[in-house]
Amino acid sequence: MTTSALSRPRTTPPPATKRRRPAMHGGIGSTLAVNALLVLGCAYMVLPVLWLFFASTKNTADLYGTAAYAFGEPAFFDNVLTVINQDGGIFLRWMANSMFYAAFGAILGGLISVMAGYAFDKFNFRGKNSFFGFVLVGVLIPNTATVLPLYLLASVVGITNTIWAILIPALCNPFGVYLARVYSAAYVPSETLEAARVDGAGPIRSFFSLGLPMMMPGYITIALFQFVGVWNNFMLPLVMLQDQKLLPVSVGISLWQGYAIPQPEFAPMVITGSLLSIIPLLVAFILLQRFWKSGLTAGSVK
Repeated sequence: MTTSALSRPRTTPPPATKRRRPAMHGGIGSTLAVNALLVLGCAYMVLPVLWLFFASTKNTADLYGTAAYAFGEPAFFDNVLTVINQDGGIFLRWMANSMFYAAFGAILGGLISVMAGYAFDKFNFRGKNSFFGFVLVGVLIPNTATVLPLYLLASVVGITNTIWAILIPALCNPFGVYLARVYSAAYVPSETLEAARVDGAGPIRSFFSLGLPMMMPGYITIALFQFVGVWNNFMLPLVMLQDQKLLPVSVGISLWQGYAIPQPEFAPMVITGSLLSIIPLLVAFILLQRFWKSGLTAGSVK
């Protein structure tokens, strides 16, 4: 063995360090608290609809004499027929009115919101930020605060007790404009629009050929919000309309609810009509859900 090998110091391996486990953020208590809040939120949304379903199967006696979440005497189809045949089928007229008002506001009002949001995002014009500030102020104002001013304006123009008193306000949706600007900034790249301008496409053609298809998930979302908002609108048609044939289903059912105080036989009609009135909303959510999942990468630059 050489002297150099003897003089070389021995190296000892470093002591083994214990592997630290990742710190657990929160604990069992926080998990239980979050799950409890989710359960409460789910119960808050589901239990009223579930009660509506059970109550619609009862007649007047069972409605006040049985448990809340229990089936009564099989009277669901009888209640549906009573609702449909009441006053010559006025309920179907109310449902058709609500469908027309909500679809008009969703399709055309949503398109106007998308066009306005696209313009605020992609175009530069004088007073752009000031105008958008007014839009944000409109988001903060509740709809009930605008009912009386709208009624005064409609009375001056002479469109009260007409469908235009409901359709024209449905075209204005400040929150939809704000949401459309967010979608435009996220899904419509400026490079694509610049390439379209180089190819000779004008602003209108660029919007309908490129901008609108890329913003289609946002358009569907805004249209659905507008559909639900117009469908559930109560104060505006209550103030604007006097003809029962023009009323939406929300106001029509409230009239029956007033009749149910002196005439209890109207109570099952109110409950069954309320259950039937939410079916179009459920159908709209189910049918339009796939549009939210598709096209999320439509605005990417390829």
